[in-house]
Amino acid sequence: MRAGDSKVRRLAEMPGIVSGLKALGKKVVFTNGCFDLLHNGHVRYLSAARNCGDVLVVAVNSDSSIRRLKGKTRPLTPSVERMEVLSALLFVDYVLEFDEDDPQMVIETIVPDVLIKGSDWAMNEIIGREFVTSQGGDVMRIPLVESISTSSIVELIRTGSKNPETREVI
Repeated sequence: MRAGDSKVRRLAEMPGIVSGLKALGKKVVFTNGCFDLLHNGHVRYLSAARNCGDVLVVAVNSDSSIRRLKGKTRPLTPSVERMEVLSALLFVDYVLEFDEDDPQMVIETIVPDVLIKGSDWAMNEIIGREFVTSQGGDVMRIPLVESISTSSIVELIRTGSKNPETREVI
């Protein structure tokens, strides 16, 4: 068994896990994303998300959902590897994969206390917001690290190198 394997779960397991955590008075935080190439923006985002509660659940888009959302050249990293990397982060408690194009069903299954998205999402566009607030939960947006994303890294690799001090393509 690899380090962090016990953190990787199936969605069907999560209601029981979350119910047990809530019975212990734990605040469950949920976020989701592709996490194709883990970078410092992801690490800061996930760390900040974990600081919003006691337990962080991260749902990862499946390979097929990423292809539908981002095109046939993505993902660069298979979901099993993305989940392994995420599960190695100390502040991530549970990781699961989902195949839908949005996390609404996952959110309704888990019923988190806090739903987190990046500041690139307008509050009224956050999928699951209405459900979470109807259950008494909170929805929060976390600032992103400027000028870094997996898509921008992929584009820089395709078009040329960058100056590490200014992040400008040279």
